[in-house]
Amino acid sequence: MIKYQIKETVKKEVEKAFPKAGDFNFTVEAAEPKYGDYSTNVAMILAKRVGEQPMGIASRITEQLKNETVFETVEVAKPGFINFKIAPIFLQNQISEIIKAGEKYGNSDLGQDLKVNIEFISANPTGPLTLGNGRGGYAGDCLANVLEAFGAQVEREYYINDRGAQIIKLGHSVLQDKEAVYRGEYIEKLKDLISHYHTEQYRSGKPEKIGRLAAAIMMEESIKKTIQKMGITFDRWFSESALYRGAVEDAVGMLATHGLTYKKEGALWLKTTDYGDDKDRVLITKEKEFTYFASDIAYHWDKIRRGYNLLIDFWGADHHGYVGRMQAAIEILKKEADWSGELKILIAQLVRLMSRGQEIKMSKRLGTYITLDELIDEVGPDVTRFFFLERGLDTHMDFDLDLAKERSEKNPVYYIQYAYARIASIMAKFKRQNVNLKMTGQNVKLIKEPAEIALVKELIKLPDIIIETAEDYQVQRLPYYAIELATKFHNFYEKCRVISADKNLTAARLELIKATQIVLKKTLDLMGISAPEKM
Repeated sequence: MIKYQIKETVKKEVEKAFPKAGDFNFTVEAAEPKYGDYSTNVAMILAKRVGEQPMGIASRITEQLKNETVFETVEVAKPGFINFKIAPIFLQNQISEIIKAGEKYGNSDLGQDLKVNIEFISANPTGPLTLGNGRGGYAGDCLANVLEAFGAQVEREYYINDRGAQIIKLGHSVLQDKEAVYRGEYIEKLKDLISHYHTEQYRSGKPEKIGRLAAAIMMEESIKKTIQKMGITFDRWFSESALYRGAVEDAVGMLATHGLTYKKEGALWLKTTDYGDDKDRVLITKEKEFTYFASDIAYHWDKIRRGYNLLIDFWGADHHGYVGRMQAAIEILKKEADWSGELKILIAQLVRLMSRGQEIKMSKRLGTYITLDELIDEVGPDVTRFFFLERGLDTHMDFDLDLAKERSEKNPVYYIQYAYARIASIMAKFKRQNVNLKMTGQNVKLIKEPAEIALVKELIKLPDIIIETAEDYQVQRLPYYAIELATKFHNFYEKCRVISADKNLTAARLELIKATQIVLKKTLDLMGISAPEKM
């Protein structure tokens, strides 16, 4: 965690030199190569607090840092940046550190105080999973992996929306009456199954009963099977129906007891405007029915009472307008339940499936859309996962089907996995030759070539990537890092012969590729992508 290490080192020197500066935040970022490896803006941030010139502050801090063995050079650049070049001996020693850590490389205990609930996918059981469901699903699973590496206790949860209007609509659709909404081959299959195996219920013609039965079948026979194909394992499946055994009533009662509700036009309203929402929201309609919002409050209250201090919800783009009221509800629960945790809501924007520059249209209700299941079958689970992770959730995504089907280095998944397979091949060749070499770490000082040093510099970025992703949830860092790491390895492989007549250099380079294998495997594991040893 070199960036983290630099930041902590700088912070220590700032506290010594400017004891009255107090707490403040500054950044350590990768620098342009001509300036060094990393750069910090600490002097410019500090200047505003202590009333001195940034260049003078930077010079004072630089003098204190010049004896740190991790740095080869520490220099000041206008208007007050401090640039760091990492010492070769530090980089060389990191090879041994990576090998020593093994699969735990990059892990930390920085998140040990976090008990996290990540709820994702949570699709209505009214049809097969869509590409949009996949986008949030893969991001949620990847983020859970990252948070675990960060030291947090994480639980993956799926919320089953098994009651309400959409379930009644599903029932009408299976009955194929005039109120049918959903259509497609899967509806025909549901009708055949229910009419054959649950004849009495089907003949009753009750949409809600039939809808619940159809939803249960969809969960078991479609959604859960697709999730298994996605490579996701949930720790908890939480049914919305379970909340109506008293939890919703309790939650609404608690809000009313604390004077947070009022009656108007025959309905019960929650004072969400007092907590940042743009208008108050209905909890109980004039027909005496609980709203979806009421059950959502009960659900999040249940999570809070289970002891989590960080709740992360992945929602679809159609839920964007729901964020304000949910955050207002959480502010209420924080106060009334004495909870000091946080709710983070991540919105996954829309997905278009593209082929030859044209969109493959998706229409859920007509049953003509491409399901997530079909996409995984067509391009494979690794490619599907990587392509979804590669784009930030807050941007619209075009899924390039033609590129996804490529079996060449144009496809980033192939390119990355080929790097891993190439390393495995070299290691296997070394074992077959039965050369008497000991990789003791004593030869890493021979790692000096520019391509070697560039590869080591890339390897040591992973711990910082884990920390940053655990803090801001931008999981797209990992695919880009994997591509960059594979590129640095392929470049090293082309320019540096691994197994040669020089036994000491061979040992050093074998240690370097062993370290690369560990970091690449860890990166693939965090994304949930396989690391094949042969391709």
